[in-house]
Order: sequence, then C-alpha cells, then structure tokens
Amino acid sequence: MSSRFDSTAWHNAMAELLGCADASGCCHALVAALDLAVSNDGTCLIAFRPDAPPAVVHHSMPPAVARHYLDRYLAGPYLLDPLYQLAIGNRRATACRFRDATPDRFRSSHYYRRYYERTHLRDEMDFLLRVTDGTALVLVVGRRQKMFTRAELRRLQLIEKLLFAALRNIWQLWDRGTHRQNRDANLHRRLMHCFENFGGAALTDRERQITQLLLRGHSAKSVARELRIAPGTVMVHKRNLFAKLGITTQYELFSRLIKDLENS
Repeated sequence: MSSRFDSTAWHNAMAELLGCADASGCCHALVAALDLAVSNDGTCLIAFRPDAPPAVVHHSMPPAVARHYLDRYLAGPYLLDPLYQLAIGNRRATACRFRDATPDRFRSSHYYRRYYERTHLRDEMDFLLRVTDGTALVLVVGRRQKMFTRAELRRLQLIEKLLFAALRNIWQLWDRGTHRQNRDANLHRRLMHCFENFGGAALTDRERQITQLLLRGHSAKSVARELRIAPGTVMVHKRNLFAKLGITTQYELFSRLIKDLENS
C-alpha cells in the first residue's frame, strides 16, 4: 500500500514541495505529488470567502474544462454548491468525499443537472482547511472515468496531514501577494442579496428559507429536518410559494433564480 511513497519519485516530489518559495510553485509541486499518490483527472484549489466570490488559487484542468467548470461556476452557481456551504461553515481541517456530503436529493436538483453533471465528475475528494476566521481553502481532486478505490482513498488518508500542511503554506504565500478587489466583494454582495431575497415581497421568510433549501438539493423531508417542521408543512409552503411565483416545477424555480443572478 505504501510502496509508491518509498519511491525516488515521491521523495523528489516532497523535496520540490518543501523547497518552494512562491504559491504557484507550491501548487505545481502539490499537484505533482498528488499525481503520484492517486491517478486523477484534475485538481482545483479554491478559496471560499463569506464576503466575496470564490477565488481560484490554482487548477490543473484543460482550458475547455476550466472555462465550463470555473467561469460558469463563479458567475453565481457556487451559491448552490454543497461544497461552498460546507467550506463556509466548516471550522476544522476536514477531508470528505463529495458524494457523502451532499443533500439527499442533490442528484435530482437542477443545479446538479444543469451544472455539476456537466463537469462529468464520477468522484471527488475534497480537503477543507480553515485559513482565517471566515475563509476556507479547499483542494478538490476529481475523477471522471471511475470512482476512487478503497486503496486510493487509504493513500489519500495517509497523506492527509501533508496536504493540509501544504495548503496552509500555499495560503500564506498566495494571500501575501494577493489583494482583494472591491468589485469582487460587490459582485458577491449583489449575488447574495439576489439569492437571499429571491421571490421578493411575494414570499414569507419561511417560504424563502424553504426555497433556498430546495434550490440546494434538499427533499421535502430533508427541508423538514433542517427547519424542524413537519414534512406536510413543507409541502404546503412549497405549493404556496410556487403559486406566488407563478411556477409549477422546480426546474422553473431554478431557471428563474439563474436568470435573476445573471441580471443582478
């Protein structure tokens, strides 16, 4: 199981990672080390912040994939991403398999169908590290052709502390040389205002809460658990909010939100 960690290539990769003096070099060295640990179809290092859109620190995806996955993601859909919610709320270093951290109806959600499914990721491992009071740095390791095997997951578990140490160093180097742009914060505020006030005065606060959870991939039962109300109450609110918005399906609900985000 640990034979590849005894190889000359692995030790050279560790030397490269330890010797980096800039964020870009550290990112490339980290990706090279990951490639030796497990086969993957691309990595992405994202800083999730509560007051600005996510910032892409580094990625190893082909340009066409990056255009689809990153450009469209940063335009607003990140607000519906379970990983965004997990990163913002997480307070300790955590490794998780994406499919184990999603709401119960995530694969039936229109966010999944119109965005995530089109990334063609079969499996995804995420490493989340809180780097400031409100910011988390997340390393995404994706697979398109097949799922991670148990042996591969064990190898990632073996190097988990190494990955978090590398992420902490990358953040310090990257944050030192990066200045936030006011326009990014303004964009995030506009998107968040649009999302949090979706439906306007037509919806009650409870209906708006339920709308947000439905858009993020929760079923009626899951919404009921989150809000500690009866599933039947959720269904009544759902019928009412659909009627108020003049829609009949969750596809229309999602489409209307995306249109509002694009116009915000």
